[in-house]
Parts: sequence; structure tokens; C-alpha cells
Amino acid sequence: MQMPYRRLGRSGLKVSALSFGSWVSFGAQLDSGLARDCMAAAWEGGVNFFDNAEAYASGESERLMGKAIEELGWNRQSYVVSTKFFWGLVDGVNSRNTLNRKYLLEAIDPSLERLGLDHVDLIFCHRPDPDTPVEETVHACSDIVSSGKALYWGTSEWPADDIRAAWEIAERHHLHKPVMEQPQYNMFERRKVERSYLRLYDEIGLGLTTWSPLASGLLSGKYLDAVPDDSRANLPGYEWLRDILTSGRYDQQVRQLLAIAQQLDATPAQLAIAWCAKNPHVSTVITGASKVAQVEENLGALAVLERLDDRVMARIEEVIA
Repeated sequence: MQMPYRRLGRSGLKVSALSFGSWVSFGAQLDSGLARDCMAAAWEGGVNFFDNAEAYASGESERLMGKAIEELGWNRQSYVVSTKFFWGLVDGVNSRNTLNRKYLLEAIDPSLERLGLDHVDLIFCHRPDPDTPVEETVHACSDIVSSGKALYWGTSEWPADDIRAAWEIAERHHLHKPVMEQPQYNMFERRKVERSYLRLYDEIGLGLTTWSPLASGLLSGKYLDAVPDDSRANLPGYEWLRDILTSGRYDQQVRQLLAIAQQLDATPAQLAIAWCAKNPHVSTVITGASKVAQVEENLGALAVLERLDDRVMARIEEVIA
């Protein structure tokens, strides 16, 4: 199946239904060569959106992606790159865990330098900041877009009320409005996408670039018996993830989903990714991989997407409801 492309919310920008993200893998699991090879495999499969963030691997993720793009020699008009701001890289009261104007305007240039680009397509406010007025953040993001250093801006893991407030401030002051939100979305994490944001899709044209379709690997089924040695759950600093993946809380549901995947001639990961992409409000599902084979497996979710008819979706709902 060919890659479908979807509008990012109400904007005219089109992104691939499946995209490629660098969280965890770039820097922690991938060197520059593997990062390039995985991005190349995604590109060859029709992926045009590559997601990143300033904080991923303390900036190293942006450097690896920038180096890969340079080596691959892609035409700038043919791909979409994002980054995110909030956590910061420099210690200080105005440079950590903030969305104030000073931090945002001083963060964009170093990020572009690491990526080797003169602009990114998307910037996300990586978390809400209760200490900074939303109006200040909206003005700063709008100014970054007006400067041409980013083309669109949005949010990540923001409450629905804050997204609406930001949009209304931008509307009232004739500023660039937030276009997209990046929430976690998978079979075990549905509340924001399916309930909290429901009115925002039609009322403000919110687009979604969702992350963690496999619930950090839980839905792949590979953690049912043991934690694989080469998995992210064994990385230093990810002990919290290991605890979640080995809790056994979802084992029964995962085993039932494995059976459904087998009947569809799909892997559990492909089923989980296709299920996310089935939601018409999702512009793109961000996938991750530490091996080219995983990229290729993820792309196989496109064929599974066609098999998710009402009957199959009802069966899945019985398991995960």
C-alpha cells in the first residue's frame, strides 16, 4: 500500500500518515550511521515527517538527524522536520522547564544549528508551563513563525482548555495560531485524543501528531515473557519504563490482541500502529525504531490499516474497553 498523506489539522501542510521520531533511539541506541539508515528506510517507504526535540539526548538527537539529512541529500521542500521546546539544555531559572519569551527566542537558533537547517517546519511547546502566561508563549511562538525560523507551531501534552486559550489569544491579536498537538495515543492511552480534544478538531481545526503507538513497546508483545537485552527498557535512566512494561497489568489484553493480529496476518506492532492511524483525527502516527528491520515492519502497518473494518475494530474494542 502506498503511503497516504494527510493535512495537518486545518493547515495546508500534508504529512505522511506514518512518521519517524527520534525519541530514545537517537543517541541512546543509534549512532549516526544507523540513524541515517533508519531515516533512509522510512523515506523510501513514503515517510516525509521526521520528529525531534531539543531535549532528546540533550541535543544529540538533533545533531544526528541533521547529519543524516545532510548525508542523504534530500531536497528541503520534500520533508518536514519538527523540534520541541520546554525542558531546556542550560541550567538556569529562565532556561529550564519554561515557555517564557526569553527561553523560546534563545532556543530556536541553537536548535537550527544542531539540525543544520535555516528553518524547521514545526515547533512544539513540549509541555504546558503554569508559571508563564499563555499569552506570552503565544506571542513568542508567533514571532518565531513570523521570523521564518519555523513555519507552524503547536503544543504537546497540553490540556484542552490551554490549547483553546492559546488559539483564542492568537485569534484576538491576529497572531499565528497553534495548528497541532502532540499527545500520547495508543490502545491503552486514549482519553485526551478521544475525549478531551474532541470539540477542538472541528472548532479550531486541531491536527494531531501522536506518539507512542506501541505504549513504549508494551503492545508489541515482546515484554510478555522477559525484557529483551537490546530494548529501551534496559537503558540507563529508563528503569521507570521497565517497571511499567513488566508489571503484568495489561498482559491478558496484549495476549488477546496478539491473537487478533495473527488472524490479520500482522505483527502486534503493525496492528497497534494501524489502529492509531485509523482515527480520522490523527494526522500522523510517530513511529520509532532502532533497526532498519523495525522501520520496515512499522511501514507494514499501512497494509493492516486496510483490513481494520468495523468488525475488526469492534473486536479490538471489546479487548481494550
